[in-house]
Amino acid sequence: MEHETDIVTANDMVWDRQIFDRDGREVGKVDDIELDVPADGGPPVVTALLCGPTALGPRIGDRIGTWWSAVGRRMSPGDDPYPARIPIEKVAKFDRRRVRLRVAAPELPVDHMREWTRRHIIERIPGGRR
Repeated sequence: MEHETDIVTANDMVWDRQIFDRDGREVGKVDDIELDVPADGGPPVVTALLCGPTALGPRIGDRIGTWWSAVGRRMSPGDDPYPARIPIEKVAKFDRRRVRLRVAAPELPVDHMREWTRRHIIERIPGGRR
């Protein structure tokens, strides 16, 4: 008798999951994942979660995805790498709706982009400081 193998995709496990830091603070969403393919031909291993428009753009594809990535590069602070990368070692737990991290938000590159956006864009909108 043959056994069915459950196939789990990245979409099922992590894409679009909300990310929370160790204190429960929302820090972003998983827009893509980084994989390492072992030289011995073993299965791919997730090495990092990628966040932000430069990670989501290629997933969207076509002209809209290219535009989304370009906007992300232009909005990103000059000293921040893109896409924002959260090493898998900083992940404490995955579940069906969220990802919980072992670290606080200020230690993450994704937090830098959110803070920059808040300071330079959101706070300039009337009522944006609330």
